Amino acid sequence: QVQLVESGGGLVQAGGSLRLTCTASERTFRWYGMGWFRQSPGKEREFVAAINWSGRSTYYADSVLGRFTISRDNAKNTVYLQMNSLKPEDTANYYCAANRQQFDLTSEAENDYWGQGTQVTVSS
Repeated sequence: QVQLVESGGGLVQAGGSLRLTCTASERTFRWYGMGWFRQSPGKEREFVAAINWSGRSTYYADSVLGRFTISRDNAKNTVYLQMNSLKPEDTANYYCAANRQQFDLTSEAENDYWGQGTQVTVSS
């Protein structure tokens, strides 16, 4: 079983940046597609960004395209989410997820493992 641990969340002013990190417990991490999802109070969890096992393919929600960048380092069992030009509407709990099948990396339901989440708060 793959355990995922997120870090890097916090409080930042609008326009600022944060980098989220998700570290996996297993070396098999390198064969999983990885995604970031987020959930705000009263809202459903939504897709943010995803990357395939090799790192050659990335996917983004329209709302973060051009501001967020997902990347991975398979040697460190780690995936990153660099978030720039943050907006108050980016405030949410951000979750890392691992997807073995990789048919649709934007699909929340397809993920096999989830982290506990890290809170990002953007003040205006």
